[in-house]
Amino acid sequence: MNPVLDVLSRFYNKTTNYLPNFFYGLLVLLIGILLGGIVKQLFLGIVKFFKLGKILKSTHFGNEKDVNIWVEVLGELLRWVVIILFLIPTVEVWGLSRLVTVLNNLLFYLPNVIVAVIIGLVGYVVANLTYDIVLHSLKTLEGRVSSTMAGMAKYTILIFTGLVVLNQLGVAQSLIQILFTGVVFMISLAGGLAFGLGGQDFAKDMLSDLRKSLKKK
Repeated sequence: MNPVLDVLSRFYNKTTNYLPNFFYGLLVLLIGILLGGIVKQLFLGIVKFFKLGKILKSTHFGNEKDVNIWVEVLGELLRWVVIILFLIPTVEVWGLSRLVTVLNNLLFYLPNVIVAVIIGLVGYVVANLTYDIVLHSLKTLEGRVSSTMAGMAKYTILIFTGLVVLNQLGVAQSLIQILFTGVVFMISLAGGLAFGLGGQDFAKDMLSDLRKSLKKK
């Protein structure tokens, strides 16, 4: 038999044998993409129905545009979770066993990303809430002082949130723990110095009143 014809014959047989698996896997993948899009739109529809962005905007807990970005990211992550769930059997049918391992690891990692996004959204809302609380609590002070203190409180929470998000994602956890400890120490030291220096006169007055009361007795 002609060697060229033999090669072409084997190629034709392998191709015809592989095509059913290829189209079956492609069909599974297309179904996954379709369902992923439906899940994303369903999630966005639920959020829109409850008007989360407008509620946060009306309560000054966050900007509606920023909240919509967080929600969009969550929806996209959910879509990819569904797609990967269908992509795994697809690559198994296609005989790409090594890629199955990679997809399994990615699938197990995606929940960490989803939790990290939720933590980021909650931290963003809490930071804005803290800003308003501190700003209204210090409204008797000079406007610039109260806004500065409120901004410091807000960005402190955002920094903590960022560290927690990075830790959730498993990014340089040992370094994140060191940074977290350093930030806590810095805030504690700053608060102690501020209270110590700012409260000197108050402490003197208290001691003076206490001495006077003891002498009267």
